[in-house]
Amino acid sequence: MSDLPPDARPRDGQAVPMRDHTTTPSPQRRLAALLVLLVAACVGSATAQVVTVLTHGSFAVTRDVVRGFERATGYTVRFVAGGDAGATLNRAILTRANPVADVLFGVDEGLLPRASAADLFEPYESHLIHSVDPEYRPEAFEGVVTPIDAGFVTFNLDRGWFDERDLALPSSLADLTERAYEGLTVVSDPATSSPGLAFMLGTIGLLGEDLWLDYWAALRDNGLTVRDGWSDAYYTAFSRYGGDRPIVLSYASSPAAEVIYAEAPTTRAPTLNLRCFGCSVRQIEAAGVLRGAANPEGARAFIDFLLSAEFQEDVPLQMFVYPVREGTPLPEAFERHAEVPRGDEIAPLPTDLSAERIERWLTQWTEVVVRGRTPDSVR
Repeated sequence: MSDLPPDARPRDGQAVPMRDHTTTPSPQRRLAALLVLLVAACVGSATAQVVTVLTHGSFAVTRDVVRGFERATGYTVRFVAGGDAGATLNRAILTRANPVADVLFGVDEGLLPRASAADLFEPYESHLIHSVDPEYRPEAFEGVVTPIDAGFVTFNLDRGWFDERDLALPSSLADLTERAYEGLTVVSDPATSSPGLAFMLGTIGLLGEDLWLDYWAALRDNGLTVRDGWSDAYYTAFSRYGGDRPIVLSYASSPAAEVIYAEAPTTRAPTLNLRCFGCSVRQIEAAGVLRGAANPEGARAFIDFLLSAEFQEDVPLQMFVYPVREGTPLPEAFERHAEVPRGDEIAPLPTDLSAERIERWLTQWTEVVVRGRTPDSVR
């Protein structure tokens, strides 16, 4: 493209204006040009040395672990918090023409279809992928993003609330629709919360498209409460923190967190997980290189670091999820209070998780659960 201003570009038939190459630039102009080049070089070098990571609000890592990466590579890491995982993905999509980061952390199997539909990622899978437990390597991730941690979305029960009322603990998902547990359950909205989305997808995978909306209608009719995000559901609506709901959609690791952060030392978790057929949904979080990243080389190096033994060992007590690297030891509190769900306790996800199908399911869920329509009217 011409570097002439629009009104100085030659029209058809006009000669191209020539520059006078006989004039020698003044010393002042040469100095100014040199300064411009030096500034540009410094800015470019500084940009290349920074790796910017866009994360959801629950991301955490020990600062010394990050410093180890910075010392080993020469990069400086800058974290940008984007709120809930869904909101963080939205931000990445809205800014994809001019990415705000080099790496996006926190996309899971339920969010990846939207990211892929937006062509958000430059394909990259860490060369350390062989260290990841095969159980945590979804086919949809291969060659696109790298799995980093795993959580298990499940219902937590306030043990003390049930003990005080001499009410038996629920033992199945179906129990949550029974009169005995009316008005006791809170979940997070799948349209705005990643654990909420994971659980919705789990009910579709478990019950099939013919029955999943009927289950949600039964929950609704039994006094279900829906909150926008996990934090609001857990720290506001859950009876453990002053709310009126002793059954909250959370994570299998939450009872371990309750023990670790208890005001007084305890060996008995005040909460426990609902463990039953299809009660848990596995949620594998990944990191990817954003297309158009200012520092793609640094982004790839940072993703490799996320699979290092140092980072993976830091994961449980920082984010209260499970490391994906094989052989990574778990803290004692995890071993005692946050056993990994196995086998038929884990609900399968639906096949063919496309962005279009997920959007349709979210619309159906909203119509039935929020607006009170019958399942048959929205199928």
